[in-house]
Amino acid sequence: MKKVKALILTGFGLNCDTETALAFDLAGAQSHRVHINSLIAGKEKLADYHILALGGGFSWGDDHGAGVIQALKLKNHIGQDLLSFVNEGKLVIGICNGFQALVNLGLLPGLGADYTRRSVSITFNDCGNFRDQWVHLAGNADSPCVFSKGIDLADYPVRHGEGKVIADPKVIAQLIANNQVVFRYADSKGLPAKGAFPLNPNGSMSDIAGICDPTGRIFGLMPHPEGYNHFTNHPDWTRQKEQLKRRGETLDTGMTIGVRLFKNGVDYIRDTFLNQL
Repeated sequence: MKKVKALILTGFGLNCDTETALAFDLAGAQSHRVHINSLIAGKEKLADYHILALGGGFSWGDDHGAGVIQALKLKNHIGQDLLSFVNEGKLVIGICNGFQALVNLGLLPGLGADYTRRSVSITFNDCGNFRDQWVHLAGNADSPCVFSKGIDLADYPVRHGEGKVIADPKVIAQLIANNQVVFRYADSKGLPAKGAFPLNPNGSMSDIAGICDPTGRIFGLMPHPEGYNHFTNHPDWTRQKEQLKRRGETLDTGMTIGVRLFKNGVDYIRDTFLNQL
C-alpha cells in the first residue's frame, strides 16, 4: 500500500515540526521534515507529497508581523507550486504561525476560489500578552473541512501572542454562511465563548479559532492539535482518571482527539486521492 507522504516545513524559527511530524506518523502517514531552503533550492519537490503542514513557531522572529516573511518567501519562490499543489486536490494545514502564513499568502480563506488575495488578518491578542493555555473548541459539523470530520468538541493548547482573527464584518459573515468557520472557542460544554476571556484567549471575532477554504482541503487554526498527541498531554488527565476510577470506568488511552484530526487528513488522501492513481 502506498504511503501518504506529509511534508512538515522547518527552518528559521519554526519549532513545532517534531511534534507535528510525530502526530502525522501516529495518524498513519510518512512524515518528512523539510527545510524551507530545500524547497526553494529545488532539492525537495512539493509535488512529491500529499499533505503540506506549516507548523507553529516564530518564523523569522515574526519581526515584520506573524508569518509575513514566511509567506513572502513561499509566494516569491514556490508560489506556483503551491497553487498547483492545491489544484491537484492535495491538503494543506497551517497551525498557529502556519495559519498566520496561510492568511498572508491568501490561501485562506480562498473566497471565490481566489487563493492569492488576502482578506483576513491575525493580530495581537486583546489581553496584550502571550497566551499559553488549553482551550475548549466547538466544531462545526456542517463545515467541509477534511481535517475536522467527526470532531464536535476538542481540547487543544494555544501558544501565541498574535492569535486574534479579524476581517471586515462582511467577510466574517460570508465565512460563517459558507461554513468555513471550522472551530470556535467555547466552554467545556461546547457553548460559545462569546468573546469572554480566557475561554476566547485572544479576542477573535465570532470566537473564530480555525477556518478552511470552500473546498475544505486548506485548513488553518491557532490551537495546536499536535500538542495533544498522548493522553498524558492533557492537563486534567490525572483528575479524569480518578473520576472514572471512582465510577468503575477506565481512561481512554487510545488515539487522542489531536491525532484524530491528522488521521482525518491522512484517511482522506488514502481514500480519495491515492485510490485514484
